[in-house]
Amino acid sequence: MRALWGLALADFRERVRRPAYLLMLISAIGLGLLAVPPVGSHWSVLVIGGFRGRYTSGYVGLVTALTSALWLTLVGFYLVRDAVARDERTGVGQLLAASPLRTPVYLAGKLLSNAMVLGSMTVVLAATALALQLLRGESRAVDPVALALPFVLVALPMLVLTGALAVFFEATPLLRGGLGNVLWFFVWMVVAIGGQSTHAPLGGIGLQPVDLPSGASRDVGLGLMYVDDPLRTFEHPGLRLDAGFLAGRLALTAVAVAIALLPALWFHRFDRPARAARAGAGPEPRAVYRGLPRTAPRRGGTWSRLLAGELRILVQGAPLWWWLGAGALALASLAVPPGPLLAIVWVWPVLLWSRLGTQPAASGAAAILAAYPAPRRRVLAEWGAGVLLAAATGAGAAARMAFAGDVPGLAAWTAGALFVPALALALGTLSGAPRVFQAVYTVLWYLLITDTRTLDFMGALRADGRPAGPSPLLWAAAAAAGVAAALARTAWRHARR
Repeated sequence: MRALWGLALADFRERVRRPAYLLMLISAIGLGLLAVPPVGSHWSVLVIGGFRGRYTSGYVGLVTALTSALWLTLVGFYLVRDAVARDERTGVGQLLAASPLRTPVYLAGKLLSNAMVLGSMTVVLAATALALQLLRGESRAVDPVALALPFVLVALPMLVLTGALAVFFEATPLLRGGLGNVLWFFVWMVVAIGGQSTHAPLGGIGLQPVDLPSGASRDVGLGLMYVDDPLRTFEHPGLRLDAGFLAGRLALTAVAVAIALLPALWFHRFDRPARAARAGAGPEPRAVYRGLPRTAPRRGGTWSRLLAGELRILVQGAPLWWWLGAGALALASLAVPPGPLLAIVWVWPVLLWSRLGTQPAASGAAAILAAYPAPRRRVLAEWGAGVLLAAATGAGAAARMAFAGDVPGLAAWTAGALFVPALALALGTLSGAPRVFQAVYTVLWYLLITDTRTLDFMGALRADGRPAGPSPLLWAAAAAAGVAAALARTAWRHARR
């Protein structure tokens, strides 16, 4: 038990020292403001039969806890999903592999650390809910128990489940990379939609049936919604404690613990070299230095070679099946009218695009690149490689639009080819982690395919045969802003060194 607590506490302390942790807490406050909007607002997070509860301690605590159970499970996964990878990256994992610490204890420590990080956001949300109850002024009678119980019984089990799935994904070879980051969004979507039912297994995300006022419909909506008229209020009883609900929340927490510990069957921490030595593997051969290789002078501009090099780095390691899939999608784009297929084409390279801006830190070459005399040229070449990848994968759709004389479609396609790599480069340079772009782009892509026309950055949605989204100039300007942000961040780092 001491080893478990010590591992979790050390990991938690390391995380809370980062600036990103402060941003997490600020975002939790913003989430609370969305959950409890001003009286008379047209925005609402929880609509029960066309009504909302009066802002008492029980209702404010419940609606804020439900909001955190819905949205923090999405964002929180990406925030805590780096505990195991960080140990491997920093060399701590090799030290742990040589210690008597058992794998189940290690996984349980990571789960506890994830729960502490996400739980601290829940504490901030609870304090925000109390302040908002007093600020909104519908009820100033504070009931601490009614306010806190929803966070303990609704939000916390869902966040523990999120932390457990983050450990499971990190400890499973197929899911520990970018594929897991993309897949999580769809897993979350299934859980978020299915868990809103009052008959969902183990209580779902925590919605309970309530006695509605006369004339109210039976519909319950959870999520950020706009209503034409401000919602009428009723006295919501708050969270009801019954044996079935309590048993479901305890069972959900137990399932989360089991999910986190399951990878102990195949995850052997970081002792691969030791296992290789036990298997009888010999020492690695030593390299003999024979001086620098002789290179003949090459003709051509430095920029073209730099761009070609960045493109090779960007696509290196892409398996054969990826190239076959990209080719099949390009051929399909030639035969199918432009539209939603383009969205499928440009979600295929998401894992490659997510490398933009992150590879110097991931490969350990950041110190070497710091001595590069023209960092701006390298950043522009990196963005150019992403644009070339977008152009290559979307060539089929562009060719069809060119043959059809679809100039508006080509303009939207060009803006998308510029915008997506710029977004990846900006997020990768600012965060240093590929999972940020993978999460953001997956959400944007989902909103796009669900007919959110204001976010159509590639011309995939059509009206009367023409792109229905905003002007391509808007997305081109956003691309320029993204590249400018990456250039500014790179220049700042270069100046510090």
